[in-house]
Amino acid sequence: MSPAERTHLATLWEEIADLEHTLRYVDAGGYRTRVLDCAGAGPDARTVVLASGTSGHIEAWTQNIRAFVEAGFRVVGYDYPGHGYTSLSDHPLEIRDYEEHLLALLDALALERVHLAGESLGGWLALKFAPKHPERLHTVILSAPGGRVVGEPQLDRTQSVSALAVSEPTFDNVKKRLQVVIHDPRNITDELVRVRRAIYARDGFSMAHVSALREPERRRRNRVTDEDFAAVPVPALMVWTDNEPTGDEAEGERLCGLIPDGEYLLVRGAAHWPQWEGAAEFNAAAVAFLEKHA
Repeated sequence: MSPAERTHLATLWEEIADLEHTLRYVDAGGYRTRVLDCAGAGPDARTVVLASGTSGHIEAWTQNIRAFVEAGFRVVGYDYPGHGYTSLSDHPLEIRDYEEHLLALLDALALERVHLAGESLGGWLALKFAPKHPERLHTVILSAPGGRVVGEPQLDRTQSVSALAVSEPTFDNVKKRLQVVIHDPRNITDELVRVRRAIYARDGFSMAHVSALREPERRRRNRVTDEDFAAVPVPALMVWTDNEPTGDEAEGERLCGLIPDGEYLLVRGAAHWPQWEGAAEFNAAAVAFLEKHA
């Protein structure tokens, strides 16, 4: 791909500087939770909540926020317990912890029913949350959803680079952690590395707690199954890539086919962050999907 063909990779400030927004903290289930709210008002039917991946944070959605807002949607991004700048967790986090926190956040923000867009762990959360709380969701967007039990060597590699990025949070080590999810290293911005480096260097930050679902026993207990895809009770946009580390293109299509009301988008030239590396294609498909169901 030539430089001219590559999408401009903006900073978060470039994307939201001229948009009405607030960055604040709210209490959600006892956690002081960092929340980015763009557009700030409007009906729940046009509110999109963004949920990031393991050890991720609001900035993982930098390339998508403006597209949603310019299409007339309110965007709410947040950090999980122990992640980003939300208060730290004192225990290993499992899916029920993320579900309870999300429910508390929706209540704290007086959001009755929203569109939930989740990447990786966020997709895992959406798959588990939707059948339990269908009354709180209009749709889900599953961006390379995690949670299935896959080959242990893949988990081992992720754990090793994650641990090093926290024990020695140098620029290079944190960039190597991001290369686990981003296919083309040229798509890793300096801002993204620096933001994550600062988070990993927080006093008390525990990769063991935020990455607890990578432990084989705990992962199996919380795993996503074919039955979970089949149980999604709301319309879903399933986003997969041609370099997804947990399964090939055929697997992505198969999983989408299990969803009762599922639409499929394949983003090429990306790995585990299609919303970042394939932003233009992702944004167009996501906005069209949301418009259809808003």
